Amino acid sequence: QVQLAESGGASVQAGGSLRLSCAPSGSIYSRKCMAWFRQAPGKEREEVASIYHNFVGTYYLDAVKGRFTISQDSANKTIYLLMNNLKPEDTAMYFCAAAPFSYSLCLERRNDYSDWGQGTQVTVSS
Repeated sequence: QVQLAESGGASVQAGGSLRLSCAPSGSIYSRKCMAWFRQAPGKEREEVASIYHNFVGTYYLDAVKGRFTISQDSANKTIYLLMNNLKPEDTAMYFCAAAPFSYSLCLERRNDYSDWGQGTQVTVSS
C-alpha cells in the first residue's frame, strides 16, 4: 500500500511560480516511477511530467516544457514540481501518482498509474 500526499497548491498571478510537493509513504520502494497529472474542470486528466528513480529519466508534456521541472529527493522519494511562468491555462487540480513501471514505460505518456494522491489546487489568474 502506498500513500501520496500533495501540497503546495495556491492561487497566483500569471507569470508567477509555485512548487508542488508529493510525499510518499508505505511500500514506495517498488514505485520507481512517479508523476504529476492535472485536471481542469470539464477536461480530461493529463500527465504533466514523470520521473524515473532518482532522476534517471523524465517526461514532460509539451505545453509545460521549459517552464516546469520535476525532481526527486533521493533520500525520502518526495517529488517536486517547480512551475515557473505560470499561465491561466495551467489552472487545474494537480495530482501525484506512482507506479512500478520500467524506465521505458515511465517515460511514455500514460495514465494507468497504480497509486494516486488527493490533489492540490493551482489557480492562475490573468
